[in-house]
Order: sequence, then structure tokens, then C-alpha cells
Amino acid sequence: MSKSKKNVVDPDAILDQYGADAARWFMLSDSPPERDLPWSEAGIEGAWRFVQRLWRLFGDTENTGDGAEDKALARKLHQTIAGVAADIESLGFNKAVAKIHALANEIEKAKPSATRAEACRTLILLVAPMMPHLAEEAWAALPESQRTTAMVADAAWPAADPALLVDDEVTIAIQMAGKLRDTMTIAKGLDKDATEAAALARPRIVELLAGATPKKVIVVPDRLVNIVP
Repeated sequence: MSKSKKNVVDPDAILDQYGADAARWFMLSDSPPERDLPWSEAGIEGAWRFVQRLWRLFGDTENTGDGAEDKALARKLHQTIAGVAADIESLGFNKAVAKIHALANEIEKAKPSATRAEACRTLILLVAPMMPHLAEEAWAALPESQRTTAMVADAAWPAADPALLVDDEVTIAIQMAGKLRDTMTIAKGLDKDATEAAALARPRIVELLAGATPKKVIVVPDRLVNIVP
């Protein structure tokens, strides 16, 4: 939005209908701070719907399932903690918003676990700088045993575990005759022989080779296996 372009929007009706947090979330998510904001009804409605999604997640902080840990979600959570902190420090709010969206998606897909419950609580802290009203309401609704302070504004930023900031798995492509035939997820840094063996054991590759021995297998560690039939 820009006065020079005569496309400003009166905020009063928007705040009345959607609330200040949704309006702020939309403005921060759409553009870097140095650019004008192209206003969009669909954009503010999308932000409002995301507020509702977050509120539902915030109400699920005690559902720990069988108490098991979710390693993949823990890694995503701690990478988001570090990434959002860095984005806010550099005023890259649109990037921080994108990371929070991605984390919320992963939480919604995850099965109940102690990790998921922790992620729901931590999400309150991550959105607090941008959705302070929602965050304070959600924080106040937590059981006292889950709150470190009376107000979320007084709570410390969550600490990211350095051990969880680096992926320990990679997904690599398997090509045959120059065409992508399959992908597989393996331990990061797996040696060439083990990577080759894992690729050749994939059901799709076994089917395509039909018992033949490949002439050559080229392994690019952590990236690609190219099979020359």
C-alpha cells in the first residue's frame, strides 16, 4: 500500500473484522519491510484462517500420545527456532512467517507425542513478536506447570539445540540412463559403496535392471546415484 499510488486501505474495518494480529501477520508475510504492500482480500482472509489454525494447535499442548519422541519434528522445531530468530534480527519478517507456516504444517501432520506437545507450546513463543494478542491469550490458557512466566512477553526466547540444527539424513536421486527413476533417504555422509548398494536394492531399480548387472554406477555422495545399464 502506498499513499503515492492512492491505494491505501482504511484499517478500522479490517481490524474490526479480522483483528490486529491477522492484519499484522498479513502485512509482515507478504513483503520485505522496504517494499510497498499490495493489499489483497484473499491475503487478509488467509492470515485470519492461519490465526484460527494456530489457536487450535495451541490448545493441544497436553496431548503427548504415548509420550514417545518425534525425532524429525524435533529437528524441524529447533531449525525453525534458530531460523526465525535470525530472520527477526535481520528484519526478514516475511521469511520468519514462512518458516512458522512450515513448522505449523509439520506439527499438524505429526502424530501425538511429547515432541509435538512441546512444539505446540514453543510455537506460542515463536509467533509472539508478530501476533502478541494471540500469543498472550494462548500463554495464559496453558496450565501453570507449562508456563515459565505469567506473560509470554516476559518469557525467554526458546533455545535451539545445536545438535538438531544439521540434518543427519539426505534424500538423493537415483537415475538410470539419464532419467530419474527413484529417490531414497539415507544417512548423511554414507560412503559410496553403501550408497550404491542401497540404490541397487531399491525395488524399482531391481525391476528395471531385470537381473542384469549395470555397466557402471556413479555415486555423488549425498546427492545422486547414476546407473548406466
